[in-house]
Amino acid sequence: MIEYANSLYFLLLALIPVLILWYWKFGKKLEGTIQFSSTKLLGNHFKKRGRWRIILMQIIFMSMLVFTILGLSRPRLVDTLEETKIEVVDIILVLDISSSMLAEDFKPNRLEAVKKTAKTFIEDRKGDRIGLLVFAGETFIQCPLTIDTDVLTNLLKDVTVAEQEYDGTAIGMAIANAINRLRNSDAKSKVMILLSDGSNNAGELDPITAAEMATEFDIKIYTIGAGTNQSVTYIPNRGYIRNEVDEETLRAIAKQTNGHYFRANNIGRLKRIYEEIDQLERSEIEVKIYTRYQDLYGWFLIPAAIFGLWYEALNRSIFRRKM
Repeated sequence: MIEYANSLYFLLLALIPVLILWYWKFGKKLEGTIQFSSTKLLGNHFKKRGRWRIILMQIIFMSMLVFTILGLSRPRLVDTLEETKIEVVDIILVLDISSSMLAEDFKPNRLEAVKKTAKTFIEDRKGDRIGLLVFAGETFIQCPLTIDTDVLTNLLKDVTVAEQEYDGTAIGMAIANAINRLRNSDAKSKVMILLSDGSNNAGELDPITAAEMATEFDIKIYTIGAGTNQSVTYIPNRGYIRNEVDEETLRAIAKQTNGHYFRANNIGRLKRIYEEIDQLERSEIEVKIYTRYQDLYGWFLIPAAIFGLWYEALNRSIFRRKM
C-alpha cells in the first residue's frame, strides 16, 4: 500500500492552473522579445516554431513542478506485518451419565439438556483443545483432546446413560482420569468442567483427594450441580430413582482448584453457566503489528531535477531568454 507522509503538499497542485493562467495573461509579456510592427512580415513557419517553443518550455516547467510537489509529499510503500500468538486452553468436559440423568426436570431430560448446552459451548471455543470424558460407576473417555469440533460434537451426540451394570457416581475416579488426560498438556490454562447430578457413591478415590491431585498439576475445576434436589424419576427396568446434588463436595472441589461452583436447577440457568465459564476461560491473543516503510520520493524528485536542468539548459542555450 502507498501512503503520503506530507499529503498537505498536494494543495500546491491547485496552484498550477493559476500559474498557467497568469502566464498567458501577464507572464509572456515579460519575456525578452523582438517587436515587429506587423506579424505579416514573419512567415508561418517562424511563428509556429515560436509557439511550439513556448508550449514545450511550459510543459517542462509544469512537469518539474508536479514531480517536485509529489516528491515533497513523501510517498512511501507501507508493508504491515502482523504476528499473532494465541494461548490456547485445554478443556476436559467431565459429564455424569448415571441413570439419574434421565430425570425430566430438564426437558426432555437432564442428559439431553446438558448435551445441547455443551454442544454450544464447544462450538464457541475456536482454537482450543477440548476433550470429553463420561462417568457413572466407571469412567469412559469419549473423545481425547482435539481441536476438531465436528468430531467432538458428533461423539457428544452419541452419549447415552450408562448401562445398569456400570451405574453409580464415581466423581473422584472421573477427576483422576481427567487429570491423566491433562497432566502432560503444555497449555497455559488447563480446565476441567465437571457436571454431576448426584453424590459420590462409587470408585476407589474420594473427590477431595482427586481435587488435591488436580491442584498439583495446576488444573482448575469448574463444578456444576445439575437438577433439583429430592427429584424422583421412574426409569424402566431400574425403578424409582431419587437423587440429591452433593453441593458441599462439588463446592469443595472447585475451591480446592481455584475454580467455581455453579448450581443449575433449570435449563436456562445451565445455559448461562456454560456462557459464564466460556467468558472466564477465554484464550489470550497477543497481536504484534510491525510496519515497514520504503520511501519513494526519489522516484519523483530525480525526474523533477532532470526537468529543471533541462529547462535551464534550453533557456541558456537554444532558447535564450531575458535574465
